[in-house]
Amino acid sequence: MAEESTTPDLAELTRKQFEAVNRRDLETVMSFCPPDGVYDVSPSGLGTFEGQAAVRGFIKDWWDSFEDLRFELEEVLDLGHGVVLAVARQDARPLDSAGRVQRREAYVLQWAGSTTERVTTYADIDAARAAAERLAEERA
Repeated sequence: MAEESTTPDLAELTRKQFEAVNRRDLETVMSFCPPDGVYDVSPSGLGTFEGQAAVRGFIKDWWDSFEDLRFELEEVLDLGHGVVLAVARQDARPLDSAGRVQRREAYVLQWAGSTTERVTTYADIDAARAAAERLAEERA
């Protein structure tokens, strides 16, 4: 009988996390966040949220700002050593608006097993890619 790998498929876990976001399934999203998890949106000027309560609050407030909110993954790349780069297009309709907002952004996820220790969001895809590659090298 073949042995099953105990190493999680981080690209697949990243996809599952985005699927949960698209369903607005906060409990599943938070199941990936450890008690000391960090959601860093400082590259976009929105601050850094540390700990489950702060991360949950930010995500809920963000979701509550939109009638409709979807993320379409363009790329998910496992760079090794627990580092994943995800590039997505965010498409949203703000509350009480007929207009839509679209934004292409990148996420650098730092995984420890099947939880994300830190997620950093970048508007600059090239900067995110460089940061992810540096981080994977540092963690090697």
